[in-house]
Amino acid sequence: MKLVLIQPPIRDFYQSRERLQPLGLAYLKAAVRKEFPHLEVVIKDFHQGRGKQDLPLPEELAYLRDYYPFADRSPFSLFHRFRHFGASFETAARETAAEKPDLVGISSLFTPYYREVLKTAEAIKEKWPCPIVIGGPQVTALPEVILAHPAVDWVIRGEGEKALVELIRALEQGTGWSRVPGLGYKAGGRLFFNPPPDPLPLEALPWPDLSDLDPQAYRMKGRPLCFILTSRGCPHHCSFCSIRNHFPGYRRRDPDEVFREILHRFQEGFRVFDFEDDNLTYQRRPFLRLCRLLSDHFSPGEIELTAMNGLSYESLDAELLFWMKKAGFTGLNLSLVSADPKVRRGHQRPFTLEKYVEVVREALRLGLRVISYQILGLPGESLDSMIETLRMNAGLPVLLGASPYYLNPGSPLAESHPPLTPADLVRCRLTAMAVETEDCKREDLYTLWLASRIINFFKGIPLEKDETDLQEALELAERRGGRSALGVEIFKRLKEEGILYGASPEGFRPLTKFRPKVFEKIWSGLDRISTTTGRTILL
Repeated sequence: MKLVLIQPPIRDFYQSRERLQPLGLAYLKAAVRKEFPHLEVVIKDFHQGRGKQDLPLPEELAYLRDYYPFADRSPFSLFHRFRHFGASFETAARETAAEKPDLVGISSLFTPYYREVLKTAEAIKEKWPCPIVIGGPQVTALPEVILAHPAVDWVIRGEGEKALVELIRALEQGTGWSRVPGLGYKAGGRLFFNPPPDPLPLEALPWPDLSDLDPQAYRMKGRPLCFILTSRGCPHHCSFCSIRNHFPGYRRRDPDEVFREILHRFQEGFRVFDFEDDNLTYQRRPFLRLCRLLSDHFSPGEIELTAMNGLSYESLDAELLFWMKKAGFTGLNLSLVSADPKVRRGHQRPFTLEKYVEVVREALRLGLRVISYQILGLPGESLDSMIETLRMNAGLPVLLGASPYYLNPGSPLAESHPPLTPADLVRCRLTAMAVETEDCKREDLYTLWLASRIINFFKGIPLEKDETDLQEALELAERRGGRSALGVEIFKRLKEEGILYGASPEGFRPLTKFRPKVFEKIWSGLDRISTTTGRTILL
């Protein structure tokens, strides 16, 4: 028997190139090979390194033409081209058929790409009519949407290792599907869903099998990148997050075991390690031990550590930050969401602003760069509240990571929303700016997002003194030339004319959906901007 596991292509305005290693498929391969050594398992990544192709904007996103109207060379620009990232569906089908599999598994991680998953399955079925099973967080949230497609034979809800192993066992023994945990199947024209499996202890899982993945294909800053998990799940109940739907509870691996895995990956050629945990530092002591083990073994700069999923700042302190820096972290991605305590409480964020500022200050002292993530347009948050968060972070030594809110199927907020239509599912992405509230319309979201990029422009100016006035900062940026000088000219026009321009190939063109009054409200409330190195521009 032969199993082919697939990471499908996606379609969007952008892709996160550093975050494409199919770790979940590698865990599945390892689990299957452990139980069935005779079974051949192949991972096919049809996303990473497979090129890109421009596409017409889908009908469901046609309203975005006015927000992303042209190719913009400005340092404040957002998006323009909608693209297919990865191999064509025809190529994916042809290469899969060439493997002559007995079973195909396809990963469905994110809701807005569910159509790409189904198109991949459909193309494969036309070339090679073998059974297809699909799993992942999107399937866990909306299993009926996937299983109802004629090209799909089964779906798996929840964690996939145990369910996939039991599905293969049922196939080999001919025992039927009713006892396969987490399996969704069809019978008599109806859809049936077995209860998800109990989560496996993480120590029972073998290390991910990366043997099909070239270390050189997944890189950060030019160095081979490997994903690492130290835990699954999250103990918090944030209203906008669905992770507890897919990974119930919170389980952590032994830090010594994680250390041994990182040593093994280093021998395989990996040099950057991204912790893909949903709450990496929740249990402080085990992570502190891991950092100490790593710092004792590796020389400074030999490896780099990152946590691109974001960190809960509530569990960080001076001691842990010190050892994180010593172990190989060069920066922190902090999940702030909002500076408004009422908003945080309303969305089940059990964190304090005082602790956040304390962590930012300590990170600066240690030389750790900080990206702070704010959600724009959360239901129940006012436009003034969002502006206050932007202003606060403008005055702190952090880069602004502002992201428009989108519905996450399976989250408490999504469950309180009317049933999602197929068009709604396509819009479940930050680039869609799909969710408008009474307090924040799409033009407001767009303006806040662009404002965060304008503030980041100033945060990136390499100041020569601890304090610099705005005019001198603009002159420094202008002398750098290129896009930096272009940004200065556009900013000056914005202040003089009250219009934000983009830099199109034909020259400056106004961005008509930008609301100058909202930007002026943000800017007029600022008295300073702190750069990422802690220096200050006085406004």
